[in-house]
Amino acid sequence: MTELKIGDPAPGFCLPDAEKGQVCLKDQRGHWVVLYFYPKDNTKGCTMEALEFTAAEDEFNAKGAVVLGVSPDSTESHVKFKEKHDLGITLLSDTEKEILTGYGVWQKKKMYGREYMGVVRSTYLIDSEGKIAHIWPKVKVAGHADAVMEKLQELQG
Repeated sequence: MTELKIGDPAPGFCLPDAEKGQVCLKDQRGHWVVLYFYPKDNTKGCTMEALEFTAAEDEFNAKGAVVLGVSPDSTESHVKFKEKHDLGITLLSDTEKEILTGYGVWQKKKMYGREYMGVVRSTYLIDSEGKIAHIWPKVKVAGHADAVMEKLQELQG
């Protein structure tokens, strides 16, 4: 796995969404994509992040950007998560962890002295040509959606 850098082509993918459709990166050409990776549905930080992106979704859409959240949870879990919190954004399921691995966010983590594999909360901003425009590794949730919007506006000029 080579580390992705700004300017690299974003690794392609097709993943199932909560509505059991397929969302493919190649179908987003012409749009900016906010691709954010999060560990688990219905956990405190992940819920706050999803709510922030949902609150800003219309603003992102107005800038020609689509918000896609990816976790290793199942599509059934995503459906419950979206319904429970009235989320409008698209959530994608990567149960095989292929995309998580391809973007380098499936990593060894440590908590309470034990090591395990998990998602490192990260966001990739992908431009309308499919290239990585900005990367936020190890995201802190509070205010993150606003920071992504600021960077999008800056990059779009």
